[in-house]
Amino acid sequence: MSSLKPPLIIINFKTYLEATGQRALDLAKKCEKVAQELGVNIAVAPQTVDIARIAPSVSIPVLAQHVDPYPPGAHTGSTLMEAIKEAGAVGTLVNHSEKRLRADEIDEIVKRASSLGLEVVICANTPEVATSLSAFKPKFIAIEPPELIGTGKAVSKAKPEVITDTIKLIRNVNPEVIVICGAGITNGNDVEAAIKLGTEGVLVASGVVKAKDQEAAVRDLAEGLIRAYSSRK
Repeated sequence: MSSLKPPLIIINFKTYLEATGQRALDLAKKCEKVAQELGVNIAVAPQTVDIARIAPSVSIPVLAQHVDPYPPGAHTGSTLMEAIKEAGAVGTLVNHSEKRLRADEIDEIVKRASSLGLEVVICANTPEVATSLSAFKPKFIAIEPPELIGTGKAVSKAKPEVITDTIKLIRNVNPEVIVICGAGITNGNDVEAAIKLGTEGVLVASGVVKAKDQEAAVRDLAEGLIRAYSSRK
């Protein structure tokens, strides 16, 4: 299983039926196919119960959608970092707008994840929050204005200043953090715009999972990433 490398497309399966169980595995394999054919870094974040099914079956990185900050013990209903690692995940998303955590919990997660060799992608809703969380030294910060999530209105076009402000502020605190963006990203043009604003990848969900042709949707995103980086040369 490979680690997360920028430029990167992360596809969050959320809890959509179109990406549950066997359908989750099918989608992960479509993502793997596009990644291999186009030479683009693509990671997937299925539901926790699907990680052990998917991770051994694909060569692309698999992430959990959430973990809890607790060590092994009496924490019924929690998601243990040791468990997602054993299932084959290379890391986890945390603090998504649909699964918020306190700052102290995020700090503990990053510390425990580091000790376990897991990578963390922290989601943040504003440039200021993203900047404060970057002090915890995650590998990635994903800036996602919650009001745009699932709307089809890409942050890279609707609120480009959110991206540029986040990058500027984080570079003053922790220039090692890799900034990606999400919220409303649905096609390659959205990805291209995001990369040109200075991000090193995107976090996508419904734009792929709910697409009539999921593989075509992934391919379109990947081609947008390629166009953006080609224009930098």
